[in-house]
Amino acid sequence: MRFIFILAIILFSANNYNLYSQEGIIYKNDKSKSIYLPLGKISFADSIVTFNIGKPLPYKKFRDSSQALHEPNYRSYNSPEYVSLGCKGSLTVAFTNNGFMNLSGNDLYIFEVGPSAEAAKIEISEDGINWIFAGDITGGKSSLELSDENIPIDKVYYFLRITDYKEVCKSKTAGADIDAIGAINCVIKLSINADLLFDFDDYKLIDSANEILNHITEEILKIEKATLLIEGHTDSNGNDNYNMELSKKRSVSVKEKLLLLLEEKGNYDFIIENYGESKPKVLNTSEFNMQLNRRVEITILPPSDYYKSLKDTKN
Repeated sequence: MRFIFILAIILFSANNYNLYSQEGIIYKNDKSKSIYLPLGKISFADSIVTFNIGKPLPYKKFRDSSQALHEPNYRSYNSPEYVSLGCKGSLTVAFTNNGFMNLSGNDLYIFEVGPSAEAAKIEISEDGINWIFAGDITGGKSSLELSDENIPIDKVYYFLRITDYKEVCKSKTAGADIDAIGAINCVIKLSINADLLFDFDDYKLIDSANEILNHITEEILKIEKATLLIEGHTDSNGNDNYNMELSKKRSVSVKEKLLLLLEEKGNYDFIIENYGESKPKVLNTSEFNMQLNRRVEITILPPSDYYKSLKDTKN
């Protein structure tokens, strides 16, 4: 019964990723500039956490915070397909179908619209509690490269907060005007309890792994082109070298199974990383904690040729 319960949690978590079948999409901002999002429609913030409107207030029709979600749909300055924050107002959004990381190139794009380019502060968070300054949008600059603020490169962020800098406060759309918030370096991270994939101290997939990996394959296939990063982790039992090798073999087993399931059904690159016991989620102080640390993580990343194009552009 306990096994079935854990399996249900895994499958329910995967079901939260309501992905669309797609490749990358080019969007236009209100100045007709092209913005390319490698994972397309899933790349946008899709939930409002809080909206603290500033004063003076924008006109009522421009106060709908939900207009900042999903793909951009701006039509004109007088048409309310965007939200105005009000002077010194703030908007916190969540990426529930995806996250974003500090990878190569620009990481985020804020679709700030209207005739005035109001400045705003951007902060990001893993958990919606602890916040990191990620940069400013100002003077028409709407893209953010997280490495400019020395943001860690191994974290996935799911929350973003925009705070108006109170520069333009006398118009009907006082404060920054936000149409959409897109993650250029959009990622989807799935974590699977290794006990559902392998017997203790083994790297051969057990029968229960088939249902889990079949389900994950269905989710991966909804993105037609991507890089799949597979990372293996163990608990602290055993010596470091043994655990490193075990985590590698487990990652390879998952990769080989996914290769079979994905054969001729999409365009995917694979990266294998093995960490052994070096990156625990929690302290290895109990059997329950050690079970949490025994895991395989699959991260769906933008395709490798996107990053190659960035290098070619620089060269």
